[in-house]
Amino acid sequence: MKHLAAEGGAQILMPVWSEIIVGLIAFAAVCFVLMKFVFPRMEETFRARVDAIEGGLKRAEQAQAEANQLLEQYREQLAEARTEAAGIRDEARADAAAIRDEMLAKANEERDRVIAVGKEQLAAERQTLIRELRSDIGSLAVDLAGRIVGESLADEAQRRGTVDRFLTEIEADGRASTGAAGRR
Repeated sequence: MKHLAAEGGAQILMPVWSEIIVGLIAFAAVCFVLMKFVFPRMEETFRARVDAIEGGLKRAEQAQAEANQLLEQYREQLAEARTEAAGIRDEARADAAAIRDEMLAKANEERDRVIAVGKEQLAAERQTLIRELRSDIGSLAVDLAGRIVGESLADEAQRRGTVDRFLTEIEADGRASTGAAGRR
């Protein structure tokens, strides 16, 4: 029994050659099927995933580059807009200053015109008053002289000439004394 047990025990450890050959053929067939059909598909799938990932990375890099370019364009446009806004503000200030200066000039012209009109009116009123006073003074002087002398000075032409000469002499004396007082 020992001997049978020893022989059977060896057989258990030693595989049967026919099973090894069938196992090798089956292993070869499985390897062939795997290499011919499964591994290429797995390789294609792996490459597709690698391409998708690399393509996604490239697209992400391109999108990032485009985003950076758009950001730079936005910043340039913003800088241009700020520069343009500053120019518009400066132009508006210059326009406001020009309008203010123009309005001041017009106001000064209007003031000068009003002053000139006022002076002309005052001069005209002064001349009117002087004429009225001359005629009144002339009449009063002739009446006074007539009372003092005792006779009537009726000749109008003679009165006017005498009174006018008298008033002219008074004006000339007044101017001469004003000029002398101004020189002192």
